[in-house]
Formats: sequence, structure tokens, C-alpha cells
Amino acid sequence: MKTLDGKLSAQGLRVAIVASRFNAFIGEHLVTGALDLLRRMGAADDDLTVARVPGAFEIPALLRKLALSGDYDAAIAIGCVIRGATPHFEYVAGECAKGVAQVALEAAERGVAVTFGVLTTDTIEQAVERAGTKAGNKGADAALAAIEMASVYAQMGARRSRK
Repeated sequence: MKTLDGKLSAQGLRVAIVASRFNAFIGEHLVTGALDLLRRMGAADDDLTVARVPGAFEIPALLRKLALSGDYDAAIAIGCVIRGATPHFEYVAGECAKGVAQVALEAAERGVAVTFGVLTTDTIEQAVERAGTKAGNKGADAALAAIEMASVYAQMGARRSRK
């Protein structure tokens, strides 16, 4: 039996983070959490790129460009959408999630891991909890998932090249 199991080392990984500026008071905590985890797992600063976009709706477009550029092993979407009194939340959060999922599938064909670290919360308090307080840091969680998926993709590439 062959088993593919992601290793938790970011050493040598080139990682792009696409972060939304909207709700930056939350988003920057998510970016900090992701960068901290990547560095603790061995990533070098020269291998990390943070690109900022206006809002969560714009994340998938730049994420796609970076993920398919051939310059990165992983790309992480980071942002925060907080429900308001209008249906705007559903449109932005839904389209962002759908777009990131589409990029993840497309990038997987090239062996590039794409992960989702965009908070979609009902309240500011819920966002704060997920950006480094009671519920951990979802930016760090997305970075950890990116490391693991990049490792699995690399293992798959190594298997294919031996045939």
C-alpha cells in the first residue's frame, strides 16, 4: 500500500499570500499568523510574498495569477467578510469562496497548493476570536494546510517522475 501524507516543513517552499485590505484590523492578524507559522516551519523570508487587494471579492483573481505563475509552491487567500444588514455579505463571501475553490482546482493540476483563510463571520467578535484569540488564528491554519498540501503534491510529482 502506498500512502501520501503531507510533511509539515516549509523549508524551501515558495509561498504567496493574497490578503484583502478590507477589514484589515482583522486581516493583518491573519497575515501575521500565517507568516509566523511559515517561518516557524522553516520558510525563508525571501520565499514569502504578501500581495494585498482591496477586498475579498478581488482575492481570487490575483490568487490565480500568482498560483499559476510558476513562481510558487503554495498560495493562501486571507481576508475577512463580516455580515452586515444587507445581502452584500452573501455575494462577496460566496463569490470569494467559489473563486478560491476554482483556483485551487486549477492550480492543483500544476502541483500548487491553494488554501482558504478568509473569515466569513456574523460579528466582529467572531472575527476577533478567529484572528488570534479564543479560536486560534485561521491565517496560521490556512498556512499549515498549504504546507501539508504542497508536500502531498510534491510527493505525487516525485512518484510520476519515476515511471
